[in-house]
Amino acid sequence: MKEETYIEQVHAVVKSIPPGRVTSYGAIADFLALGSARMVGWALYNSLPGDSVPAHRVVNRKGELSGRNNFPTPTLMQELLEKEGIEVVNDRVLEFEQLFWNPWEAGE
Repeated sequence: MKEETYIEQVHAVVKSIPPGRVTSYGAIADFLALGSARMVGWALYNSLPGDSVPAHRVVNRKGELSGRNNFPTPTLMQELLEKEGIEVVNDRVLEFEQLFWNPWEAGE
C-alpha cells in the first residue's frame, strides 16, 4: 500500500471540511502532527484547479483570508465562501469561532 504524501494528507483533510465551515492552517498542521501552518499553506498552494480541494475553506488563525492572493483572482476566495453562506468583511470571516471546523470532528 502506498503511503500518502504530506500534500495528499493535507488535501484529504481539506476535502473533509463541510461546506459552510472553515478551518485554519494551524489546525490542519496540529491534526496531522507534521509540519507547520506554513507547510499546510504550501501544500494548498500546490493544489491544482479542478482537483476538488476546497482550499477556500482554510483561513489563518484569526479568520483572515490570508491565502486569497494565491487564487486566480484576489476576490475568488471570498466569492467561494459567500456562495456557501459564509459572510466575509474586510477579508475576514465573520463569526469565525462559530463556523470553525476542527479536523478532529471528521472522525465523529
